[in-house]
Amino acid sequence: MTVTDPAMVNRAVKAAALGNAMEWFDFGVYSYIAVTLGHVFFPSADPTAQLLSTFGAFAAAFLVRPFGGLVFGPLGDRIGRQKVLAITMIMMAAGTFAIGLIPSYATIGVWAPVLLLAARLVQGFSTGGEYGSAATFVAEYAPDRKRGFLGSFLEFGTLAGYIGGAGLVTLLTALLSTSSLESWGWRIPFLIAGPMGLIGLYLRMRLEETPAFTKLAQEAEDKQKEQKSSVRDMLVGQWRAMLLCIALVLVFNVTDYMLLSYMPSYLTSELHYDETHGLLVVLAVMALMMAVHPFAGRLTDRYGRRPVIGAGCAGFLLLSVPALLLIRQGGLLAIALGMAAFGLLLVCFTSSMPSALPALFPTKVRSGSLSIGFNISVSVFGGTTPLVITALIGATGNMMMPAYYVMAAAVIGGIAVLFMPESARRPLPGSPPAVETQAEARALRAAA
Repeated sequence: MTVTDPAMVNRAVKAAALGNAMEWFDFGVYSYIAVTLGHVFFPSADPTAQLLSTFGAFAAAFLVRPFGGLVFGPLGDRIGRQKVLAITMIMMAAGTFAIGLIPSYATIGVWAPVLLLAARLVQGFSTGGEYGSAATFVAEYAPDRKRGFLGSFLEFGTLAGYIGGAGLVTLLTALLSTSSLESWGWRIPFLIAGPMGLIGLYLRMRLEETPAFTKLAQEAEDKQKEQKSSVRDMLVGQWRAMLLCIALVLVFNVTDYMLLSYMPSYLTSELHYDETHGLLVVLAVMALMMAVHPFAGRLTDRYGRRPVIGAGCAGFLLLSVPALLLIRQGGLLAIALGMAAFGLLLVCFTSSMPSALPALFPTKVRSGSLSIGFNISVSVFGGTTPLVITALIGATGNMMMPAYYVMAAAVIGGIAVLFMPESARRPLPGSPPAVETQAEARALRAAA
């Protein structure tokens, strides 16, 4: 039985959440300033072609995420979660900072989008090891009965990063002229990643390895044998859990990227809504999500991960069309209500997944299996969401495509919920029970 250290648990949660916040600060900035980036890096007479090119570079980073997961995930199972989190933090900060230094297309021609793509690939590769390692790290530190609540702060960091990125873009859009924003203003959010990365690296370097991994390392008689066994088990022995992971991440990320990455551009480019007002509405929705997020995390501990995730799938299936119809009406109140509906339903996933996904896999392959399954799903379905929806609207002329796409994802997620095991208030597979106090440990031993 593991008795957790509350101070160390809090430090682990903060360090993991900060890394997630930095990752999504970049994605938030990229999504919210996509129209400007299209003008800077992809000159074209067709605004839709510019937007598609920008989202194409956005999606390209997701193509290398499985490779990052394949490298960093097993590495986390071999050398430890903490070391991998430090490496991914350095790479993420470097990739984001580099984007802010790239000259425009008008200055260096075709090399501008080439360099942008290269920086995005560095980001994607490092991000491939970030979420799986961070979720594993928090889950292995957290006591069993609080894993949902503490794990929810990983996605709380996501929302904080988005709000930071979107808020900065909104401020720049309001203060700067279009010409100033396109000439130099767009660089500011990306350059901020440098000092943010140093702070995150400092916090992560001060962490100790998780109790579960430490125990596993102590029990391993042959490190090389352990490594080979883990890779084989990760790719072959966990196929059922891997499929569940891919399906759950599919619905989680399609809905996530649709709301947080695609909708700002949808409001501006497709509905011709005022850019600043649209960004402010999305910021308000994310602030609402942050406010309810810890309470939703507690709900997953009390009632279980399956009921909460299932409710989110049912909600998206039934309410996506009405919510998008509200948004399409164009009034500020209607847009706010529609976006709030999407946001509150998304909380069902963001509050549950950081605790539900690590519980699908045993300790010795948890980081690797989770990283690979997560990143395959994100690469194929999540990160391509803005590009696919934009292309579907262009091909069909149907402005309801975002709702239909989310509904299809909700069906797949609902099927996965039927087969996933409930993990609330239970030890992680391959790990002993984790409690907060010695008194709780004694009580469990007496009950056993």
